Amino acid sequence: MHIPALPPLPALRQPEFLPMTRPELNALGWNEIDVLLVTGDAYVDHPSFGMALLGRWLVAHGFRVGIVAQPRWEDEADLLRLGRPRLFAGVTAGALDSMLAHYTAFRKKRSDDAYTPGGQAGNRPNRACIVYANLVRRAFPGLPVALGGIEASLRRATHYDFWTDGLRRSILLDAKAELLCYGMAERQVLEIARRLHANDPRGLAGIPGTVRAGRRDELPQDADIIELPAHEAIQADPRKLMEATLAMERQVHGTSAWAVQETGGRAVIMAPPAALLDSAELDTLYALPFARRAHPAYSEPIPAEEMIRDSVTTHRGCGGGCSFCSLALHQGRRIASRSRESVLSEVRAIAVKAGFRGSISDLGGPSANMWGARCTLAEGECRRSSCLTPKVCTQLRMDHRKWLALLREAKDTRGVKHVRVASGVRYDLAMQEPEALADFVAEFVGGQLKIAPEHVSQEVLALMRKPGVDVFERLLELFERASRQAGKEQYVVPYLMSAFPGCEDRHMDELKAWLAKRGWKPRQVQCFIPLPGTVAAAMYFAGIDPKGQPIPVARTDAERLRQHGRLVGPREERGARPDPRRKPDESRKPGKADRPGRAKRKPG
Repeated sequence: MHIPALPPLPALRQPEFLPMTRPELNALGWNEIDVLLVTGDAYVDHPSFGMALLGRWLVAHGFRVGIVAQPRWEDEADLLRLGRPRLFAGVTAGALDSMLAHYTAFRKKRSDDAYTPGGQAGNRPNRACIVYANLVRRAFPGLPVALGGIEASLRRATHYDFWTDGLRRSILLDAKAELLCYGMAERQVLEIARRLHANDPRGLAGIPGTVRAGRRDELPQDADIIELPAHEAIQADPRKLMEATLAMERQVHGTSAWAVQETGGRAVIMAPPAALLDSAELDTLYALPFARRAHPAYSEPIPAEEMIRDSVTTHRGCGGGCSFCSLALHQGRRIASRSRESVLSEVRAIAVKAGFRGSISDLGGPSANMWGARCTLAEGECRRSSCLTPKVCTQLRMDHRKWLALLREAKDTRGVKHVRVASGVRYDLAMQEPEALADFVAEFVGGQLKIAPEHVSQEVLALMRKPGVDVFERLLELFERASRQAGKEQYVVPYLMSAFPGCEDRHMDELKAWLAKRGWKPRQVQCFIPLPGTVAAAMYFAGIDPKGQPIPVARTDAERLRQHGRLVGPREERGARPDPRRKPDESRKPGKADRPGRAKRKPG
């Protein structure tokens, strides 16, 4: 049966803020909302916050959207304040996995939360997607629920959960939601809204970038299907988690294949990835009138908002493919970049806002110097897990001169004094154009360049899918020379990691000796914790590398602390707090679950 394209609705006038209360709804002249978005973060109307992006995107396409941020979970009262949504509710834990937001790498409960007013911990539950989905079902029986965000995206299939030290099935099944959106979800939520609005006979089946529970016979007959080992098979043989993880990685890297996993007699059906927003669509999205500040209902500052208020996102995606990082599974390996004019237009808009102090705090993305990067191969043709390791792919095209020109034009904008790149630089890619990198060091490093070599042992780096230490050492030589020629005293601050799967005490001693030779004292050391869905999590759980070969794993707290202590000494754990200035799905510092804290009531 041919299904015609759904007609678009006329765009609505964008409000100053998306409504959070009934008086705000009435002031807009809306008698109801079409879509309710429930989030574990405070509502900051800034394009770095997913709910603000999705909400304004839906409004731009004619759908009335309301937001409930950090609802109390003892009852449904907070969800009822805007009334029953006409179409569906979207649920997210927020910018971080809720377990990562709550616990440190050493099973200590965090005392703060950067995405909450006053930085106060305890305003979101553990496993927030599941808790919020249950709240929605109680508040609005029969209303379709769609999960999304990093917590849902990484837990869309069977995954290892560090906080219970065991396997968990797809979060879709535990939340009992109708649908799960994986990846960046603008296309998915818009299609969900359009289909429900039009009573589309297809229902919600087959939407690219979504996961639903069903039967195997519901898969398209002529589809290319990737079979993931069943949940029960992985429980019986931990090695099969690696097989499942690599299969999911293959699916998300630009293929048109479906994936399916059997779980308890049901099929978890993963539609092919949604197409990336192209440059024109990204430009349209980021041109929407974001207030770039927290909703006025909050009486206390939100730390994350203060850190990223004057930041600009230039692109999405990361070709690095690090085995411990969630980016490839969430944003994809291919780069989707905004146009030069779109980025500069946002810089100009920031520069004229009241209170702007002259510094663009970050101009970048998951790795700042990937803006404008592209692959010459068609989607689905490449089978590499990383564009950059074991060496930079010859099919990857990147012009660092254009990137540098963008930074310079942003810096030359009236009212702008400084432009920073806080989101990190992929140095192995930058070393392909050393002259441009030297100019970047001379002009845009504000005293410190934070980069992530993670380790120096070749055995460990290979498992991490990171470049060899020789590349890092060449960078250091270039950095020192460029800084000296520019007459600047500048330093490299490396992010380092302990207790990675395959890493032993001798590897940490090798790293310690390398640092001592340079007279460096480590400042940014993270103890590895396996993020759900990542290749490194499968390595940790199964004790094998991606080829199936056994590797040593530091599993006990004593082993992990011993490795960590070889660098930081017998001091208190530090440096394990998630940094909101890093893109949310780049974070890799989860902790261990306990019982959820009690929600604190918000002013008003």
